[in-house]
Amino acid sequence: MSVSSMTRNKDNKAIYILFSDGKKSAEFSIPETKLLNNKGFTDEEIEQLSDYINNEKEYIYSIAKKVSPLKGFMGEKQG
Repeated sequence: MSVSSMTRNKDNKAIYILFSDGKKSAEFSIPETKLLNNKGFTDEEIEQLSDYINNEKEYIYSIAKKVSPLKGFMGEKQG
């Protein structure tokens, strides 16, 4: 799972979450838990990922607060 920093999408703030498992990947945005892209995950797996996001939003927000786009661009490890 990869989590973006808080971004602004038009007038709304959003965080993007990417799940990847080999050749499969799915991207969601929160706060609305919207599926943006799916390559290879089944409908059942997407439902499970969506449930995970909804149950762990506070944790995901805490990760996003620690992400620095500039450090990521410079290749620095974040955590």
